[in-house]
Amino acid sequence: MGKNRACILTLVDRKTGYLMIGKLSARTIQQTNRRLRKLAERHPEKFHTITADNGCEFHGYQQVEQSHGLEFYFAPPHHSWERGSNENANGLIRQYLPKGMCLNNLTQAQCDRIAHKLNTRPRKRYGYRTPEELFN
Repeated sequence: MGKNRACILTLVDRKTGYLMIGKLSARTIQQTNRRLRKLAERHPEKFHTITADNGCEFHGYQQVEQSHGLEFYFAPPHHSWERGSNENANGLIRQYLPKGMCLNNLTQAQCDRIAHKLNTRPRKRYGYRTPEELFN
């Protein structure tokens, strides 16, 4: 969440750590579903399930499940460790988008560049290979 209404949505493939970031101009069900669909369509073979937090922006999850065949799961409130890959990715994103930063002027192209930087960064857990190497 940014200082104003704009925020980002992150999707992380748990197995490979591959990250996609979506810009939302507002934290609404409509904005979230629209961006989720666009991100999921980039790599439909990789995303079959999504584990979300309990934010109100995910209350329209049934629409995405029906239109894209994705299955949603929800972590219990205050159980962020059940979404560890996503929480780790969010921490890495903070290097580029510090907490409290206004995200109104952030573009989807900038989000894609940040995701690319993180996806081309070698990871110890993968023998210092990158998520892109594992993903492709």
